[in-house]
Amino acid sequence: MPYCASRFHTIRRPAVAVNIGQVGVGGAHPIRLQSMTTSDTQDVTATVRQSIALAEVGCEIVRITAPNAAAARCLREIRAQFTAAGFGHIPLVADIHFLPSAAMEAVEHVEKVRVNPGNYADKKKFAVREYSDADYERELVRLHEAFTPLVLRAKTLGRSLRIGTNHGSLSDRIMNRHGDTPLGMVESALEFVRICESHGFHDLILSMKASNPKVMIQAYRLLVARMDAAHRPYPLHLGVTEAGDGEDGRIKSAIGIGSLLLDGLGDTIRVSLTEDSVYEIPVARVLAEKAMALWSTGDLAGHRTPGPGKVTMDQIDPFHFTKRDTTTMTLANGCLVGPERPPRVILRVAPDELSQIQAKLQAAKYATTPAEGLLLPLATAAEIAALPDAGGSFYVLELAPTITLAELAVQLLEFKSPVVLVRRFAAGESALLRDFAEFVRHTGRFLACAVTPADLIALSTELRQLGDDRLLFTCAPSGASLVAAHPLGAYRQLTDALGQIRSRAPLWIRCTAGTALGRSADFLSRLLDAAMLSGPLLCDGIGDLVSVETETDPMRAITLAYNLLQGAGTRSSKTEFVACPSCGRTLFDLQATTQRIRARTGHLQGVKIAIMGCIVNGPGEMADADFGYVGGAPGKINLYVGKACVQYNLPQGEADDRLVALIREHGKWSDPVPTMLPEGEDSPARLLDVTTS
Repeated sequence: MPYCASRFHTIRRPAVAVNIGQVGVGGAHPIRLQSMTTSDTQDVTATVRQSIALAEVGCEIVRITAPNAAAARCLREIRAQFTAAGFGHIPLVADIHFLPSAAMEAVEHVEKVRVNPGNYADKKKFAVREYSDADYERELVRLHEAFTPLVLRAKTLGRSLRIGTNHGSLSDRIMNRHGDTPLGMVESALEFVRICESHGFHDLILSMKASNPKVMIQAYRLLVARMDAAHRPYPLHLGVTEAGDGEDGRIKSAIGIGSLLLDGLGDTIRVSLTEDSVYEIPVARVLAEKAMALWSTGDLAGHRTPGPGKVTMDQIDPFHFTKRDTTTMTLANGCLVGPERPPRVILRVAPDELSQIQAKLQAAKYATTPAEGLLLPLATAAEIAALPDAGGSFYVLELAPTITLAELAVQLLEFKSPVVLVRRFAAGESALLRDFAEFVRHTGRFLACAVTPADLIALSTELRQLGDDRLLFTCAPSGASLVAAHPLGAYRQLTDALGQIRSRAPLWIRCTAGTALGRSADFLSRLLDAAMLSGPLLCDGIGDLVSVETETDPMRAITLAYNLLQGAGTRSSKTEFVACPSCGRTLFDLQATTQRIRARTGHLQGVKIAIMGCIVNGPGEMADADFGYVGGAPGKINLYVGKACVQYNLPQGEADDRLVALIREHGKWSDPVPTMLPEGEDSPARLLDVTTS
């Protein structure tokens, strides 16, 4: 079941257009940017003020929670005051989870209502029971009766609806039939779609949100494949829920949202950050602009596109995660690459900075974020003689085209550090490739071949003869037009070409200036570029080595590389936080609480902590978290271990200490070392400065 027209080029999915008031979503409309207010909805003045602030920074759709009928009634005055302030053209959306009565009130006042099918008139108590087909059908009839009044009223008033599935709030019925899976998320939404369609109502937008980018990506893909085959191609609202804050929140969002946008999916987006909502819009804007730039130029820069009704896919199963099977290599003592190993990090260093950088990397704060490979550009082979011992790392020596094998043989004869040689190979250079491959095999070195997918196929006969035991591959550097036109597609094509020649050689993902979607020197743009390239590949099981070569500060680059791996869920170097953005349901200050808990627990490698403002999605989104910190009542905190609530209604002033004690009790605590951030950095604040500049 193809979910997009091409995995190699960005060809926009032809969704039907749906109007939210005066704003069109899908069809030929641009990607729409949206966010959510965080105030108590019943505080009308504060909610209007936040709505205006969002509109002024470019938010095109404003969402407001309506947890009960009283809050929903306030939407009338909020809409009136927002319009009076000059923003009548910007639609408001009511966010509904549990109460049909709140939805029926809200639909009278705002242009769209979002319902969560896992909560709306359904049950979420983590109950385990078997549903016979008859039991299941009776539940569907009950849902039909509960949801129909809202559908009919929305149809009468000309409103639109969003069917917004959350991974963390699938109903017990769905969980027991389909499990905690992307398929369960999709089926939960399609049940509600069928109800709408039974009444001839089609003003629908769908979403499949999760805090885990892998789950989110797979769910959207499966939704499109199933929905477009059996229903209308309704527009998609994209988002990674509970993404967190600072650099981590931006990376997770770029991985999930960016992956789908580059596949041509997505019509409106929300970047969910545990920060003031106005900071979400600049991130969303950059993501949208990068995707739409590919659409507006035909996205191919002269490369062949599929014809009408054609699809171009690779050999990856897009609906299930499987790490690409590769040969295992020992690049340095204790540093293996292979299918059972995490991606390795390569750090680009200028030769004149090498000693200084090596000294910094010896600091204890980099113990969990080592530079396993040191990438050095070489103009001449003679530069090798001046290199110090790699100190437990391996050297990655990028060779100028003029460097000969004879020169390398002289310099490497007595050189003791492990070495990977990097060279560009083009079609027609099969003899040179063979000579280099034989050289590294006889000297115990490795060869990283920088090629385009087309060149790899042209060299396939030679590569089949050479085998995989000493070869790695990466996309040709920035001068190659295919990489510049669509870097994600280029790496996918390269991986597919390796599969075609049955090569199990490892793949190196290089985030360089040549892989940027646009040529901005802005830090946020570079951050999102790196996430939109490496994240989708890693979430598909592709990539054995990663380097971020766009940062002038090597220590900044290595921190970013590890944060990318953490965001993609492929390597843990610090605590993983699942932190929801604030909304009117939140029972404590999420931003301050998240920063406070991060300061105390952020050093715990491999530990996952969820910080949730209320119980709407909390227990579900914490399904794979080790510990949870959830608002249970005003000023009261519930602590979880996994899905189990172990301490109820703690005073918030005591909850932080109790959380640390709970982590200790379960053997997950270790004493902190100095911060892993580079010297002088405070990442969240720095990112806020960047996004507003």
